[in-house]
Amino acid sequence: MFFHDPLYMVIMLVGGALVFLPQLWVKNTVARFSEVRTARGSSGQSVARRILDEHGLRDVPVEMVDGFLSDHYDPGQRVVRLSPEVYQGSSVASVAVAAHECGHAIQHVKGFYPVVVRSSLVPLANLGSQMGPILLMLAVFLGLGSKMGGMGFYVALAGVVLYGLAVAFHFVTLPVELDASGRALKVLQGNYYLNQDELSGAKKVLTAAAFTYVATALYALMELLYWVFRLLGSRRD
Repeated sequence: MFFHDPLYMVIMLVGGALVFLPQLWVKNTVARFSEVRTARGSSGQSVARRILDEHGLRDVPVEMVDGFLSDHYDPGQRVVRLSPEVYQGSSVASVAVAAHECGHAIQHVKGFYPVVVRSSLVPLANLGSQMGPILLMLAVFLGLGSKMGGMGFYVALAGVVLYGLAVAFHFVTLPVELDASGRALKVLQGNYYLNQDELSGAKKVLTAAAFTYVATALYALMELLYWVFRLLGSRRD
């Protein structure tokens, strides 16, 4: 069983660190710069509204949504949703996060290609993340890890392909998130929403947030490669 495979256990431990440590980093960074009020004192909502208006997105509303770090742009309904701390807050973290979500809205209206690709991958990625691991576990009981043939091999192959779609989605997400942060920082600097010290803090907030996506993608890739090598190894037996 893969639960007794030392390599799989190492991947699980490393993966756990890749998920936990960046989340801890971003929470601590956001908490730190949530205590730093901007010189202008503008709320996340007012900054988001101004950025959207400046880019011709007056029809995109800015709404408040419950939940810590629940901030996101909904491309289906074309709305920027901000958590209470960001919506009402006037800190460096609030402004940085609000600008980042506006970056996604700008990407959407400009047809930023990675966004188009990611949107097309959503249904396949959802299927892959749900069914891929199930099929891989089923393949283990059908003989993966010993002399696998026939049904077990093809079940595992299907699981690898499906899970690969989910992994692809994670990697397509990276340029989307990095570009949104880049757009946010450019706007914040160019229109003097933040001074230089505040802009440095905003960069730290957005860098920490971006690394959570990098870490998640790396963990998913490690798992996928593990199953690919097990699949190939079982075929050689």
